[in-house]
Amino acid sequence: MGRDFLQARRISKSFSGTVALDNVDFQLKEGEVHALVGENGAGKSTLIKILSGIHKADQGHIYLDGNQVEIPDPLSANRLGIAAIYQEPTVFSELSIAENVFMGHQACSRLTRRIDWGKMHAQTQRLLDSLGVKLDPKAKLKYLSAAEQQLIEIVKALSLNSKILIMDEPTSSLTLKEIEKLFQTIRRLKEQGTSIVFISHRLEEAFEIADRITVLRDGRYIGTRDISRDSVSIDEIIRMMVGRELTEMFPKKEATIGSETLRVENLTKQGHLYDVSFELRRGEILGFSGLVGAGRTELAKAIFGLGKPDSGRIYVDGKEVRINNPWTALEYGIAYVPEDRQAQGLILPMDITHNITLPVIGRFSKMGWVDQYSETKNAKEYADILNIKARGLWDPVTKLSGGNQQKVVLAKWLATNPKILILDEPTRGIDVGAKVSVHEFVSELATQGVGIIMISSELPEILGMSDRVMVMFEGRIVAEFSREEVTQDRVLSAAVGMTIDHNQRVG
Repeated sequence: MGRDFLQARRISKSFSGTVALDNVDFQLKEGEVHALVGENGAGKSTLIKILSGIHKADQGHIYLDGNQVEIPDPLSANRLGIAAIYQEPTVFSELSIAENVFMGHQACSRLTRRIDWGKMHAQTQRLLDSLGVKLDPKAKLKYLSAAEQQLIEIVKALSLNSKILIMDEPTSSLTLKEIEKLFQTIRRLKEQGTSIVFISHRLEEAFEIADRITVLRDGRYIGTRDISRDSVSIDEIIRMMVGRELTEMFPKKEATIGSETLRVENLTKQGHLYDVSFELRRGEILGFSGLVGAGRTELAKAIFGLGKPDSGRIYVDGKEVRINNPWTALEYGIAYVPEDRQAQGLILPMDITHNITLPVIGRFSKMGWVDQYSETKNAKEYADILNIKARGLWDPVTKLSGGNQQKVVLAKWLATNPKILILDEPTRGIDVGAKVSVHEFVSELATQGVGIIMISSELPEILGMSDRVMVMFEGRIVAEFSREEVTQDRVLSAAVGMTIDHNQRVG
């Protein structure tokens, strides 16, 4: 790492009287990856929007390569060599890679002033080659994976001669293999002297890819740690983020595991599931691990009536049931929290109350009229249980943080009084404090006798919360572990199809 290349000194910003940043300092060295972490509302987004020209600071100064600069808008940021890459790529799916890369600054012929397609394709190919990316500049973006689209955003930034890249949650929708490819690209950029601000809720990723890590809390600068030199731990960073001691990230309570509540036998859906069998008991948290595409979500959907299996049987409380749609699943006491809360779990323009009561609106309806008083009272009860933070229950859920949106989804299904709860990636994309809150809630449900299936791509979550762990590979359950025998190595080995030892029970 070199000298301080970018410095933000005593940056403050308020919105309608609410302080978002309060005298925040931040330094980025030449050729380093610097992780910026903090809970939702800590000020991360506000700071990077100031650095990228979307917001203007109320006070404070920004220095680039030792010189004070003004960044009034994103175009000015680009001219200074600063580019931001956000969680959702801003691409034009019907246009080619080259057209996306050079959008707004196309290579033109000096004589005709027309686009020089040959030159633009050649320049795009050169940029792709510099990152080791094997893609055709003429390929349309709609045929690329999420990871490849992220890489195109990086190539677009390089086409502007950017020396500073700001990456905001770049891995949130990527598979493990795609994340590794992205990290390889980041390491190559670092070797080329590019400085990178890396924002992620996944602290394990920050520790893997970053040189230093800065923590913000409640709009204030808490501290910066050198990951390689300071012997800093994830626990220390969490304490800095939340401002209190966390005895554990996974506050699992001891629950009495009772009789069988759900049994699946030989569930098969060609191309997705093959002879899947397992049982779930009352008060048990049954974790499902595996790589993306292993069939975990397809299994959850099949149980909840979202996709009919080709064969197999499902039993609830010992009786065989036929679940052809979600309404039938609800009648048997099964609830499902999907992995994509915004696309599948919520109606974003709708307010908190109506999102929570949607599955049970019939309770408050009579002759076509809805008893709004009873509906609101019911929504408030569950919002209070989950400590949903909002100005009021009539706020649209789109205004909530990711953690509070997830709590609304949980409240929605808790209102159905389920005896079987399926959670698909329940803490994806939410901050540490919200994760602990969700884990506490899930653990409390288990003590009340609810049988819980937890699907997660985060191994620490699976290991910390599960009473038993099932591992899926290519549509099959390939291993089962008790809480006492499960380890990260064993789960990972099974998840990639490696030979398992005699201590594991094969499904």
